Amino acid sequence: MNNKEAQLVRSLLETIQWISDKDYQRRIWINAEGPECNDFGETVNMYSSDIDWIFQHYQQCTISEIQILILRKFHNKFKEFWQDNDWPASFIDTPEWNEIIELAKEVLRAFHYNPETSE
Repeated sequence: MNNKEAQLVRSLLETIQWISDKDYQRRIWINAEGPECNDFGETVNMYSSDIDWIFQHYQQCTISEIQILILRKFHNKFKEFWQDNDWPASFIDTPEWNEIIELAKEVLRAFHYNPETSE
């Protein structure tokens, strides 16, 4: 995997980390407490800008078949969700969003992603 591919995968996983973290969502998306500056729409845009390329080139990124299946499962649910929802305060405590959070955590586990050790 070259630097561009590695950076795209890291960027995608960082975005999925935000989606997996309800405390982050409350602090940043809803309360705008910082220090990060981000919102749900930006998160969707960042995710969307990386995911299509990764799906097309996952083998170049040394992503396994199991990892891509887990990522596709997450993607399908998340995409369906974001098309009908855009205000985190209205959905953050719904069962549907909790399912997205759990799927995001599943992706992070499949990729052995640790935000403390990722650059």
